[in-house]
Amino acid sequence: MRPILIFLVIAGAGIIAWLVAARPDPAKKGDSSKAQAITVSKHSQPFNEQISVTLDNYNTLTEHFVNWDSAGAAIATDALIKDLDKTVLDELNDDSTIYLTAQSFIENAKGDAQTIVSEKGIRQQREAFNSLTDNLRQFLNTVKYDKEKLYLQECPMAFDDTKPGQWLSRSDSIRNPYLGLHDPQYGRGMLHCGETKATINHTGIK
Repeated sequence: MRPILIFLVIAGAGIIAWLVAARPDPAKKGDSSKAQAITVSKHSQPFNEQISVTLDNYNTLTEHFVNWDSAGAAIATDALIKDLDKTVLDELNDDSTIYLTAQSFIENAKGDAQTIVSEKGIRQQREAFNSLTDNLRQFLNTVKYDKEKLYLQECPMAFDDTKPGQWLSRSDSIRNPYLGLHDPQYGRGMLHCGETKATINHTGIK
């Protein structure tokens, strides 16, 4: 009887050890999930870096509008024009439709930017900024820019309290460049007026 008990004890210990060894390691599972989240851009590093710099100056421009700084907006836009001039689309040549469409949106964006520089009134600058935003959005979607996730945001009362205006943001929080901090009617009360209407996300990561 005693040998049977010893055998059962040993067998039970072996089964327990096997179950412990076979159980998935949560740490390893987490590492695997992180590894799967890493994606490789279809664009070259110089291309992505140039677009990122362009978006840096676009964000600076947005912030000048938040602050009702017309002169600062013109200076930031001048830098943005130089960024757009440096955007090289040669790697898109494999698809002539994408290449020509992207080039068209870049040229349109430059025209909008030049209007911001030449206009003195902030209302006219913001109208050009709204058009610039649309051309940049369409450019980014055309080339499927995949370095980062961006948000398309909208103020429903950007112009005359009735017409919407849009902007791009790296954050889902709202800082309204149309009503901003010093609106003659609302002061800073409409700084967070607006909502995210869409995302530009070609990263492969949700």
